[in-house]
Amino acid sequence: MKTLLKSLFVFSLLFSSFIFAQTITKSTFMVKGECDMCKERIETAAQKSGATTAVWNAESQKLELEFDPTKTSADLILKNIADVGHDNEKYTASAEVYEKLPGCCHYERSPSFLSAETKTEEPNEEYFVRGNCDMCKARIETAAKDAGATEAFWNAETQKVSLEFDPAQTSADVILKKIADVGHDNEKFSATDNMYKKLPGCCLYDRDVALGVKGSGVHSDSPKPKKDFSNYEDHFQKSLEEVRVVKLADATALSKKETGLTFNIGTKELLKAACCNLSESFETNATVDVSFSNAVTGTKQLKMLGLDQKYTSLTKELLPSIRGLAAPYGLNLIPGRWIGGIQLTKGGSTVVNGYESITGQINTELLKFNEKPETALNVFADANGRLETNITSTTQLNEKWNQSVLLHGNATIGKIDSNDDGFLDQPTGNQINAAYLLNYNDLENSGWGTHFGISFVKDERFGGQTDFNKKIDRSQQNAYGVGIDLSRFEIWNKTGYIFKDKPYQSIGWMNQFTTHQQDSFFGKRNYWGKQNTFYSNLVFESIIGNSNNKFKTGASFLYDQFDEHYLTQNYQRTETVPGLFFEYTLTGLKYTLVAGARTDFHNLAGTQFTPRLNFKYDLSPQTILRLSAGRGFRTANIFAESQQYFASNRQIEILGNGGKIYDLKPEIAWNYGASVQQEFKLFNRKASLVADFFRTDFQNQVLTDLDISPQKIVFYNLEGNSFANSFQTQLDFTPARNLEIRLAYKYYDVQADFAGGKRQVPFMAKNRGFFNASYSTDKNEKDAFWNIDATLQLVGQQKLPNLDSNPAAYRIPEFSASYATLNAQISRNFNKKIRAYIGGENLTSYTQNNPIIDVQNPFGSYFDAGMIYAPIMPANVYVGLDFKF
Repeated sequence: MKTLLKSLFVFSLLFSSFIFAQTITKSTFMVKGECDMCKERIETAAQKSGATTAVWNAESQKLELEFDPTKTSADLILKNIADVGHDNEKYTASAEVYEKLPGCCHYERSPSFLSAETKTEEPNEEYFVRGNCDMCKARIETAAKDAGATEAFWNAETQKVSLEFDPAQTSADVILKKIADVGHDNEKFSATDNMYKKLPGCCLYDRDVALGVKGSGVHSDSPKPKKDFSNYEDHFQKSLEEVRVVKLADATALSKKETGLTFNIGTKELLKAACCNLSESFETNATVDVSFSNAVTGTKQLKMLGLDQKYTSLTKELLPSIRGLAAPYGLNLIPGRWIGGIQLTKGGSTVVNGYESITGQINTELLKFNEKPETALNVFADANGRLETNITSTTQLNEKWNQSVLLHGNATIGKIDSNDDGFLDQPTGNQINAAYLLNYNDLENSGWGTHFGISFVKDERFGGQTDFNKKIDRSQQNAYGVGIDLSRFEIWNKTGYIFKDKPYQSIGWMNQFTTHQQDSFFGKRNYWGKQNTFYSNLVFESIIGNSNNKFKTGASFLYDQFDEHYLTQNYQRTETVPGLFFEYTLTGLKYTLVAGARTDFHNLAGTQFTPRLNFKYDLSPQTILRLSAGRGFRTANIFAESQQYFASNRQIEILGNGGKIYDLKPEIAWNYGASVQQEFKLFNRKASLVADFFRTDFQNQVLTDLDISPQKIVFYNLEGNSFANSFQTQLDFTPARNLEIRLAYKYYDVQADFAGGKRQVPFMAKNRGFFNASYSTDKNEKDAFWNIDATLQLVGQQKLPNLDSNPAAYRIPEFSASYATLNAQISRNFNKKIRAYIGGENLTSYTQNNPIIDVQNPFGSYFDAGMIYAPIMPANVYVGLDFKF
């Protein structure tokens, strides 16, 4: 306790020193430049001239300075900046120095920022104009000058054209109309479809998403993008000034800016499949493996880097979500149509978000207001008797407030037994789910923003034998039944503040309370569990000298209260975890280094130190190398995380070693990774290749041993070695217009020293192949188009548990057979408002033979429905309709 108080006291002193720093002169000046090399040169020159802080922004061309007027002056700073080659509003660089700058730093010198030259009656205005390449740039600027502009400069990255013109001779409307006439949509006029289609292939920009996003856009009557504080990913991971909702141009985009290997999955990707809930959101993604957990509950589990879902941090709005008792069924509680986007990071993530991430982090964003109000209705049905309805509404209440209302309901009414073994292939039941989000954004004025959310879900499922009747007491019937009753309530708030005149400095505070309860039975076995969780995270972000040296620091607190009943046993525990963290980001011309560490004071697991390191180096603009290493720890929830084996007559046995959680010690793991991202031209179109390797080494891993006896599940801490090697290579390319192809291969080597010796971890295929193709037709004048998507997955052999001590009829082979699954979907957008789709899952109709062992005697010693390695349901067809209002 003394150590904790001492650490908190030291932290508070450091924190206070940042907030109450000395006030000095602050000024903003216009300085010309182009790239990150310019940024470093300008900021370095300013600091050498005596500036205490210098932050230059390439898009605004503004330099924000802080300096002590007793030691230097603005004139001296700007004179020295001009001396290294950068024109500014007081001094011009010499032609000799300017010419010596690297080619990428050669900015446009006319018009000048100098006051003598800026005293003009010609307006200087900026407008969004869509385009892609240098040919677009030449066409746009030529059209603008032909329409009377004296100067025109279009930037492909910002998608903005800067115009100077004499209002007596022309106008912005005339110029923008001329630009549209040559094929380029802008914020006032749209090009005709005929003119757009005549553009060269490299100039065919995306006309579907927001203006200002490279390669994408919306219709010309859409308002300009505004900052939106409702999306908090950047708020707590980057800088509060960068927080905004941006619709991704690509369905899945691998970020080139992030230090970690991060994939941004947008709504376009999510609409490629049925995507009824979060577990189905990765069916077209090559990184995450999705599989059924057992033969009676119908639930799916994720695996990443060759390890179970429990080793991946699953967050919602960057707050802890699917963890603890929610692990087995939590993926089913986040409806797919509520998802605005997903960020998937492989390997160790930032220490700011906690200590539990080992193989990576998957963060889910909920739908929020984006530029204009939208209400959507989705209805869905499949051949197996599943019905679903989603209603989502995002509206703006006033200039600063907006809200989201999210509603979901589903019911499974079909009793399907496709293999006639007497057991339902999937449980029947229903779910009611609702959430409300309220967002306030006044970042640009007062600097304040806040996000509030509340949600509730009730889910009830019944499975087992087809003769089981949920309305009859189990003691009065002989049929084997499974019942799972879930309820979950969450309330959260995230509030942030950007310091006035310091856009690089911010503070944010996140708080969340969750209660999750499960009441279930598996045959004659009862399991009841309840978890109450409170989470708080305070983050302060600023810079050291300039924006090349950033840091985040703060404190977190996690409170978990568990109460579990299994058969006649009761397990209760309370975990309290205060923690401190610090993360430093160093940005150079070609590299970014993120080094962080946190210390958590766990009341049951002891003090834990968690360092993490991520490094990105741009070998060239098209080649990126990433390295990562880090530590994580977690406390195992053995009952919740092993429920896929509860539908059996295995007895649970815990071989304790004096630990304070189920008599077991906490799990500790180190993860190391390296990846190369290469962009190139294939079929004269953009393509990307990513190859990555990750290794995870465990200490005190809690092993689930199914091999000691077919009649037991034995839990114990690892004594020896346990590792997971993961290699993946993925190719994304567009062989023809509107056709996207994704190919991937994955190799896993996952082994552990079990009690009986070293062996492969079961239910993990060493080899997996992946193929996805997506084709869209061109939109017509009503914005109607077709989309066709198909995903083929090849799954190699998997090591299966040893059941050799069973009678011959109840044994399984040492390895499973390889198999393939095919999912496909065809959708038709009739216009902006109506979309219909039809699809199929597991169209190869491959199913596991005899998935339930000793199916005729569900209360006998050999009954086991947990030995699942392949689909248990044949081909399934679904249909759906989307309406927007």
